[in-house]
Amino acid sequence: MDKKGSAAPERPSRCPDNSAFKQQKLPAWKPRLNPAPVLSAFFGIGCFCLAVGIALLLAVTSLTEMQINYSESCSDCSKLRENSSNWDKECFCFTNFTLLESMPGDIFMYYGLHNFYQNHRRYAQSRSDEQLLGRNVNIQNSNCAPFAVYGNGTPMAPCGAIANSIFNDTIDLFYYPDSTTALRVPVLRQGNTWWTDKNVKFRNPTSHNLSSAFAGTARPPYWHKPAYLLDAEDEGNNGYTNDDFVIWMRVAAFPTFKNLYRRLSRINEFADGLPKGNYSLHISYNFPVSSFDGKKHIVLSTVTWSGGRNLFLGIAYIVTGAVTLLAACVMTAIYLKSRGKTTEFQDQ
Repeated sequence: MDKKGSAAPERPSRCPDNSAFKQQKLPAWKPRLNPAPVLSAFFGIGCFCLAVGIALLLAVTSLTEMQINYSESCSDCSKLRENSSNWDKECFCFTNFTLLESMPGDIFMYYGLHNFYQNHRRYAQSRSDEQLLGRNVNIQNSNCAPFAVYGNGTPMAPCGAIANSIFNDTIDLFYYPDSTTALRVPVLRQGNTWWTDKNVKFRNPTSHNLSSAFAGTARPPYWHKPAYLLDAEDEGNNGYTNDDFVIWMRVAAFPTFKNLYRRLSRINEFADGLPKGNYSLHISYNFPVSSFDGKKHIVLSTVTWSGGRNLFLGIAYIVTGAVTLLAACVMTAIYLKSRGKTTEFQDQ
């Protein structure tokens, strides 16, 4: 009842309780930002971003990189592969190039594709993570269709469009110290993936041997050999944990991309890197690209503390730093101008 004896209005049922917590009346610290620390923070962040961006660009410019396009030199093999009836026929091609200067240190070999769209939603979802974790090779995932099951009911392992379209050219690099001697450049076939991919996201099914683990399944239609025979030189690099397979399953965001293929094994004549001279790429051509106007190339590159060649990160830091410094200068000018007017008004 109020003072006049009438009943007090009832609180709506959906109204929060009249408590300090629910009515947001608890004590709180509300910072009051002064111009000096705000402007100092802007100038500091801008200078930091500029310094990092310049350091990244200087690191990238110190890289040594060699790109070899082998689409044209292997055009005959590409035409052969376009015909599905020739899919099981072997085709070899060669590409020669010369290093005018030696490439010291660790050397990374990449394969690059142009005009190959891995970012299509249907393509990127065409996989079975449960199958790739080795839980059951016979899993039939609807996302994998039409690369899930053969007409006779045999499941594919691995299933999906990503796995079926794996880059399967075999590339060997040879060095010619003279006109009569050819040295095969030693490369590392393992240790090229992310640790989380190799040890968390991809696992082989458990069995007394890998071939029996894949019993009752068949390779994808575009593969030349089953998953447990992907690497004939290293038995521990087969199945779902094969480095080439794991790297390919991480789809690219843009139609032009490159993936790590091999790393130089720094032994014997190549202990200090790749010496200058004549080289040749011996390619077993299996991945056709002419149907979608694609191109293929090999990239040999050194690395720095910031990784491989990537101009975007350095440019992004420089642009961010420049914009931040410009904003700081504009705010400083506005502050000085407004402060002068305030002082003049107070004097009056």
